[in-house]
Amino acid sequence: MPTHRFFAVASLVYAATLWGLVWYPYRLLHESGVGGIASGFFSYAIPLLLVGWLHGRALLRARGQWAWLAAMGLAAGWTNLAYVLAVLEGEVVRVLLLFYLSPLWTVLFSRLLLHEKLNRAGWAVMALAAGGALAMLWQPGEWPLPANRAEWLALSAGVAFAASNVISRHLDGVAEGAKAVTVWAGVVVLTVVGLLLRPAELDFMAAAETQTWLLMIGVALAIGSMTYAVQYGLARVPANQAIVIFLSELVVAAIAAYFLSAERMGLQEWIGAAMIITASLFSGHMEDDQSKEKRDA
Repeated sequence: MPTHRFFAVASLVYAATLWGLVWYPYRLLHESGVGGIASGFFSYAIPLLLVGWLHGRALLRARGQWAWLAAMGLAAGWTNLAYVLAVLEGEVVRVLLLFYLSPLWTVLFSRLLLHEKLNRAGWAVMALAAGGALAMLWQPGEWPLPANRAEWLALSAGVAFAASNVISRHLDGVAEGAKAVTVWAGVVVLTVVGLLLRPAELDFMAAAETQTWLLMIGVALAIGSMTYAVQYGLARVPANQAIVIFLSELVVAAIAAYFLSAERMGLQEWIGAAMIITASLFSGHMEDDQSKEKRDA
């Protein structure tokens, strides 16, 4: 394996592993009195202030695409904020499974925004993802819908994630650094709005211990490095391989949840997980088929 390819794959593995673990320090911060909106703000404001200025020129070069960048930033901002709030309130694995319904939404957004045709792989993605959600959420006599606020947040995070990815594909010529800054800025904007509505979330600052601040800085540095790692890897690894690597986040999260929070998955969750993961794998082949169709056209 060439060196650059090795580092690209390693960067995606690194990002997926950290995303499968980052819920735990967020919960520790929550136990220390730091609310989800406040911890989300500091997690993304710190890398934005530390290194965001390095990409100022890249943002200026992309000024003709600022409207689309703003849309991507807000979508990515809600993705990350809703994810943090969901893992604080809900069961980690169920939250991630609902989040990974994103291939279903990606198919729809690609059709609406990029005018991509829905091929056989696209239909398979929609059927498997929807079937996995039904299998996981089904309860006799009830609609198969998310059961609580955390699960609705997770579902909305997956929708926003799909939207941000499709917009990012539309912004193919924009520098990776500019996109990373846009993601951080999107989270900061939404969390500032949240803090204006719930200013009590900042009360922890008056009595926060040094270890709380150190943990928050550590999470922020991890978030910043993950953003760069994802952008670096996606630019150098084919989409279908990247999806397989990202799915390792589910494995890491399931193991971590088992040992750190004693969460268990039932048979329905396992069946739904298998279908949703398969849908994610198919979504990579769907992209390959569409690329072939474009080349043949």
